[in-house]
Amino acid sequence: MKKRTYSNSKEGHRKKKESMKCFESTIISGKLKGKKILIPNINTTRSSKAILRESLFNTLQFELIDKIFVEVFAGSGSVGLEALSRGAKEAVFIEKNNKVFEILKENIRILEVTEATAIQGDSFEEFSKIYEYIKNSGIKTYFYFDPPFSTREGMDDVYEKTINLIEMIEAGVCEMVIMEHMTSIEMPQIIGTLALQKKKKFGKSSLSYYVPI
Repeated sequence: MKKRTYSNSKEGHRKKKESMKCFESTIISGKLKGKKILIPNINTTRSSKAILRESLFNTLQFELIDKIFVEVFAGSGSVGLEALSRGAKEAVFIEKNNKVFEILKENIRILEVTEATAIQGDSFEEFSKIYEYIKNSGIKTYFYFDPPFSTREGMDDVYEKTINLIEMIEAGVCEMVIMEHMTSIEMPQIIGTLALQKKKKFGKSSLSYYVPI
């Protein structure tokens, strides 16, 4: 997938940081270790907590090398960019919010990664197109889903809709599906051709790991 998106203005970087009330986060490990990325501090998105992100990649270790990583509901792209730093062959991002998408593009520019594809649009509408691309690539893929918490207005059915997306994923296409969700939500043991391997809690947020049956 060659649809790359970049911003080429350092002045634009400064203005975005000021106007969007961004704060900085750091790539934890890998070839981009220590590099700073921007996290938009607005109520339509949220960054994965650093401790949660570190736990995720401690679990995955070197398994990401030469794999594709898809970050659905990408926000600033902090998870997928960390995956690239740790050896993923390619990262694909889907983000709906216009302002947040600009920050995602800026982070890709800041890190100078050419293996990133950023798609702007509703994840529930765009995922099927991305999935076809992944399926045709023949590369086992990691899928990371971080839907907006269902406590937000208009998000009452977000987990049901996200599970419907995961059900599309065939065992032969998927290396693993990771879903970040509210700890109070009890995730199914089986979703389509995937089974729950483990769940790790981090206060109000949890990570559930699914692998092919």
